[in-house]
Formats: sequence, C-alpha cells, structure tokens
Amino acid sequence: MHASTDSISSGHGERVEQGLRAVRQVRIWRNARLASMDAALPGLGVIEKGAVMADAAGRIVFVGTEADLPAAGARAEVIDCAGRWITPGLIDCHTHLVFGGDRAHEFEMRLGGASYEEIARAGGGILSTVRATRAASADALFTSADRRLAALMAEGVTSIEIKSGYGLEIDTELRQLAVARRLGRERPVTVRTTFLGAHALPPEFAGQTDGYIDLVTSPALMRRLADENLADAVDVFCEGIGFSPEQSRRVFEAATAAGLPVKIHAEQLSNLHGAALAASFGALSADHLEHLDAAGAQALAKAGTVAVLLPGAFYFIRETRVPPVDLLRAAGVAMAVATDCNPGSSPLTSLLLALNMASTLFRMTPEEALLGVTRHAAKALGLQAEAGMLKAGLWCDLAIWEIERPAELCYRMGFNPLWRRVWRGA
Repeated sequence: MHASTDSISSGHGERVEQGLRAVRQVRIWRNARLASMDAALPGLGVIEKGAVMADAAGRIVFVGTEADLPAAGARAEVIDCAGRWITPGLIDCHTHLVFGGDRAHEFEMRLGGASYEEIARAGGGILSTVRATRAASADALFTSADRRLAALMAEGVTSIEIKSGYGLEIDTELRQLAVARRLGRERPVTVRTTFLGAHALPPEFAGQTDGYIDLVTSPALMRRLADENLADAVDVFCEGIGFSPEQSRRVFEAATAAGLPVKIHAEQLSNLHGAALAASFGALSADHLEHLDAAGAQALAKAGTVAVLLPGAFYFIRETRVPPVDLLRAAGVAMAVATDCNPGSSPLTSLLLALNMASTLFRMTPEEALLGVTRHAAKALGLQAEAGMLKAGLWCDLAIWEIERPAELCYRMGFNPLWRRVWRGA
C-alpha cells in the first residue's frame, strides 16, 4: 500500500500510524536507479540497477545494487520500478502552513508599487493574517492547512516543517502548533514544528517590543513548549520590521535554556548579522540570507548551520538581490531549498517549482538543489539520522519518479512526474 492523494484526503479521524502497523511487511523496490543522496558517495549518490529494502517497521535495511540484495523470504512484497528513479522522500524544511485567510488583496497592492515594508507598516502583511488566524477555529485551520499539505505530498514530500507565528498571542500560537501536530498524526507525513512567536509585533504591544519579547521568552512558556512536545525548535524574525539582534539573542537564550534548538529568519531585507548570531547558538538553520556577507557565511560553516534558501519569497515580493550562493559554496555551507509556504510573501505549495526557481533564479546546480530538498533539508530540521538519504537505518521514505535523469526535477515547471510516494515503508 502506497500513500496517494486519495489517502491524503481521507477522513480526519484516521490515525495513519496505527493503520500502517496493520499492513507493513518487508518490501523491496527493485529494477530502479537510485539517487541515494548518501554523503558517503559522490554527487547524488547514484546507484544503477539498484534496489531498496525496508523491514516491517518501515526502516531501510538495504540500499545497493540488485546483485547484492540479500534474501528477504517468501513473504516480502516486491515492487518492480521498471527502471524509474528513486530519491529520498522530499523534505520541505521551511513553511508557515497553518494560517487563516489569504492576502490576495496585498498581491494587488504590491503590483501597484507598494513594498513589503510599506504594506507591513500600514498594518497589513503579517498582522492581517494574524487577525484571520486568531478568528479561526482549530478545525478551520486544520482543514485549510490540510489542503496545502496534500498538494505538497502529491509531489513527493514526506517530511515538512510547520511554523507558528500568526497568533502573536499565546493561545493562538499554541493552537497553530497543535494543528501542525494533528496533521502529523492524521496524515502519512513527518511533521516538525517550530515556535515562531517572535514573528512580528502584535498590535497590543505597539511601542513595547521588549515587553512582547518578555512574553514569548518566558521560562514557563518555553518549558511548556518542550514538556508538552509542542515545538521541535524556536525561530525568530531578525529584521528591521521584526526584531533586533539583541531581542533575537534573548529568544535564543530562552530556547536554549529549555533545551530547544533554534533557527532564524535573517538577512532577508538587510544585514543585521542575524545569521552569525544564530550560528553562535549552534542554530539548525538560518533562512532567506539575501544580504548575508562573507563573515556570516563563515560563521554558518563553522557552526554547521544550514542555509535555507527560499526562492518563492524572492520571486513573489520581486526582490532583486539574490542570496550569495557563491559565498556559501566557497565556505562549504550546506544549502537547503524550501517553499516558505505562507500567505503573504510565498503562497507556494510546490517544492518542485521551488527547485526550478532555485536553479534559475539563484543559479544553484541541479545537484545542489536536489540535495537541498533531501539530505540538507533533513539536517536543517535535525532529522539527518532519520530521513533525507537512502541509507540503512533511516526511515524508508521514498519518491519514485517517471524521469530520465534527476535534473529533470529541477528542469520542468508545472509538471509532476511522481509515480509513487512511500512513507515509512508503506
């Protein structure tokens, strides 16, 4: 049994994990070409005439050539891939998937000449989504996010990060995180959640930025996020229209004290050296980075922090300064690619289109872009021991493609060559 768009849209009460336990068995995918993304192999880790075997628990137990495939017993299910390509399931490592309403009217304003900053300062932008999200019930948020998630899963996404950040008050922020967790329970996908309470200043705290940071960094809140398993990481928008480096530092200190990893939105509109700050806390990732300088790139490299590049936002808000991919390459920084799915600056629910944009707009090579939605995206979420490669011991998350070569996934626009999607072996 393989996850399909039909299973994605099935009843909300289904507990996917429980259902899979009843049908899992040893499975072999043979007669395939593998882009394993294994760091121990060069490039995309290509294996010709390859096979993948998963045990009944959904873990990979073999990746290699068919000639080396171990005996699996008569009860194993064998899937003939007929020469198709298999990659790890794709990973969208930066989204804001759970929100209320939309911002199509701001799209019209932007086309009329208003800048992202002007719209935000006029009370639009994030704050307009905050109003809609606060007014939405958990069920309404789930239903709208589920549709967006289905579109991503239909293109081979098997793991996804979902941020809060549209409540800007504790109850709504926690509601967003709870909805994200529900998506992970009820759909065949791995969900990592990120608390982004420091996304923008809510209207109730106008002129009191430090007071709001007091709220989102309170030890009781951070302990709750950790103890109740609501968040896997904590993020902050370090920008002139967001929060200062010193305020961002406070967020990181509070998260670290609670044992939560950190991430940052940094250097999107200006260079406040937020990426280097995040790196000093061992951040999982620093995201956007259009204005990153050489010192920032070196700091990311030293810390092993992943640079997450978001071409959808660059395209949608009509930015002209591309992220310094050459600097990141030279420094040896792992680069990931994500949709940044959100209502205001990247209403994008196609990771395949993000791959094309990363290649055409940012001049990433197809190899870099594909590693950016698999191995490097896994690292950006702290999932490198679980996903992002075809490797024994990791979850058997697969995307099987009707393509002639992996670069085709970056080349085409508006075309989905996915043949089959596999999550945890089923």
